[in-house]
Amino acid sequence: MLPDIWKAFKETIIMIAISVSISLVIGLPLGILLFVSDKGMFWENRFIKNVFGFAVNLVRSIPYIILLVALFPLTNLLIGSTIGPVAASVSLSVAAIPYFARLVESSMREIDKGVVEATIAVGATPWMIIKDVLIPEARSSIIRGVTLTIISLVAYSAMAGVVGGGGIGDLAIRFGYYRYDDTIMIATVAILVILVQLIQLTGELVAKSIDKR
Repeated sequence: MLPDIWKAFKETIIMIAISVSISLVIGLPLGILLFVSDKGMFWENRFIKNVFGFAVNLVRSIPYIILLVALFPLTNLLIGSTIGPVAASVSLSVAAIPYFARLVESSMREIDKGVVEATIAVGATPWMIIKDVLIPEARSSIIRGVTLTIISLVAYSAMAGVVGGGGIGDLAIRFGYYRYDDTIMIATVAILVILVQLIQLTGELVAKSIDKR
């Protein structure tokens, strides 16, 4: 079973890598937008805050397995298939983007408002505030948010495997559950546990290394 386990592990890594990359590219600016458009901020805009906030909450309120099935038409349109790790990455990305965006927004709220106000007082532009103050001050917390997002995607990827996404979840269902093979079930759980522990440890080390406070 080692070749099958290795193949399933690589499929899981592919799913996570694609979805994390997309969530970073879209979720980071979305989280920043949610923060800077809030009441009292330099880009205060109630309409933008409410619209994007509602969209984020809407996606986050849908259980992943339902979101996965609901996005089959979109997945088929974009990928040409609903089977495989790349196809599963579509629903994983959609689930991860709002989750990470909220974590980014929460990270920004930890910043001392006095720092932002002082930057505004010296005439810094909004882009300079975001680039030189918000992101550097919140980067350690953002790294922890990335870590949490990746760990959540590990669990989601296992669910995606149940409906044809491949990966460790698919292996556990097909060989472990359907064939009553406890060895495979234990092996897949062990792999997931080790993977999550490594992700958590790496994320904490990186976050601490760049935290200058």
